[in-house]
Amino acid sequence: MKALSIGAVSRETGVKVPTIRFYEEIGLLPAPPRTESNRRTYGPADVRRLRFIRHARDLGFEVDAVRQLLALAAHPETPCASADELARAHLREIDEKIDRLVALREEVQAMIDGCEQETVRTCRVIEVLADHGGCLPGAR
Repeated sequence: MKALSIGAVSRETGVKVPTIRFYEEIGLLPAPPRTESNRRTYGPADVRRLRFIRHARDLGFEVDAVRQLLALAAHPETPCASADELARAHLREIDEKIDRLVALREEVQAMIDGCEQETVRTCRVIEVLADHGGCLPGAR
């Protein structure tokens, strides 16, 4: 594989050019070599790394967790307990978000169900939004 431009790497990985530059800026992606005309050039290792980063980000891993996972991936002979713990912690965060979304859904559903759809004066949606005390217990 010959050296790729930033645009070619973007198309190859699905990572937008400004995001590639951002990843370089924060150290997730090493600064690439440059041509005589100062254009960035990337190789197969950069493509693999960007795909890794993109997949981790698509799965919702925060930048710091991605940084830690990249560091672990650089040492393939080490035990994977740290990677496993990062993934488990992320799964707990996902479960907490799901719980909050379920509670949010129940609250909005209750608001809709309580609305008689007559006038705004008697609208349950408007009433609940105006007074947080009208929310379901625990939905705050």
